[in-house]
Amino acid sequence: MSWIPATETERRSMLDTVGAASLEDLFASIPAALRMQSWDVPPGRSEMAVSEYLGRLSVKNDVCSVNFLGGGYYDHFIPAAVDALISRSEFYTAYTPYQPECSQGTLQAIYEYQTALCRLTDLEFANASLYDGGTAVFEAATMSMRVTRREKVVVHESLNPVYRKMLETHAANLGVEIVSGENPEGAACVIVQNPSFLGTVRDFTNLAAQCHAAGALLVVSFYPVSLGMIKTPGAMGADIAVAEGQSLGQPLGFGGPYLGIMTTRKECVRKMPGRIVGQTVDAEGRRGFVLTLQAREQHIRREKAMSNICSNQALCALRALVHLSLLGKAGLQEVATACHSKAEYLKKKLGFAQIVNDGPTFNEFAVRLPKKAGEAAAKLLAKGFLAGLPLASVGAGQDNDLLIAVTEKRTREELDAFAAALEEASCN
Repeated sequence: MSWIPATETERRSMLDTVGAASLEDLFASIPAALRMQSWDVPPGRSEMAVSEYLGRLSVKNDVCSVNFLGGGYYDHFIPAAVDALISRSEFYTAYTPYQPECSQGTLQAIYEYQTALCRLTDLEFANASLYDGGTAVFEAATMSMRVTRREKVVVHESLNPVYRKMLETHAANLGVEIVSGENPEGAACVIVQNPSFLGTVRDFTNLAAQCHAAGALLVVSFYPVSLGMIKTPGAMGADIAVAEGQSLGQPLGFGGPYLGIMTTRKECVRKMPGRIVGQTVDAEGRRGFVLTLQAREQHIRREKAMSNICSNQALCALRALVHLSLLGKAGLQEVATACHSKAEYLKKKLGFAQIVNDGPTFNEFAVRLPKKAGEAAAKLLAKGFLAGLPLASVGAGQDNDLLIAVTEKRTREELDAFAAALEEASCN
């Protein structure tokens, strides 16, 4: 018996509503090469055959290259205890904690995660996590619009261009005016990134004051590990802080799953998407945890909901919490210091290249090579190095510009070998 999800009349009605003449028009923005060409699937195989096939595929993955890639995702060390703790069945079977009487473990884990993120960013409230750093930027923009009742969003040059593209894509049909710069006049918010996409560190305290004088909010996209060294978003006067949480115990796994972090001031909390867990007491005075604010209930409020966030990344958030707890304040500072000092060491080894950054950096910086960055990166890949991100590939620099990230995992021997290999690939 066939399953018919919608009649032709219903399809026509839906297409008319969104202004598409046909299904082909609806998917016109998707390149033909990326569309599924057929519903045909190969016949089933035995478990042994599937295991053997997947094994042959897995050995094609390059897992041994020395990683200098960055641009928002970093090769940090993850203690073995993170996997051990989050693999406990109490955590990996948990999902939506609507019934507090049977979800105390999950609720407390989220509460502790929120507490850790508030301490990290120097802001007062955190939600129970979003999908990733890019969608968190979009959610911060729409949250700012709800708070200020304005529809203009100003994007600073420091923001990751991928996040900018995600913001534009998600906001395409919302009537949002997205402009470049840092002028807060008439804006709902100004969105900045610190360190910037190119790695430059700035203090946005003065910009925060300008935003508040103009009735706008300051949104800061931050790199969690960098807060072991640099000024926090809250200390700068930010109203909303967002981040990609991958650097907090999340492995580099083909683009995810990752973690969208969001914290804010008390004045804005009722306009924040997602859920918030709070601590309370029961009828007998015992400590307990409950969902105290669920502003995102789109399955109840529909178009009046704060966002279309349908879930939270609770397991990824738990990884971040465990990772931060294992490090502690001193440990985070040690990791940040190691990242910064090793990046500064590598800078000095790259005397043949021009440093593009116009200010201090944390662990990531851009260089201008004598030759095209993409060609140099290809040569280094053959030598076992993921050399960095050619900036022209994301429209953030010239053909010769390369973005390089250094984490605490890189040894002096690796840094020396990489510098020598990059010089050879760029100058010969």
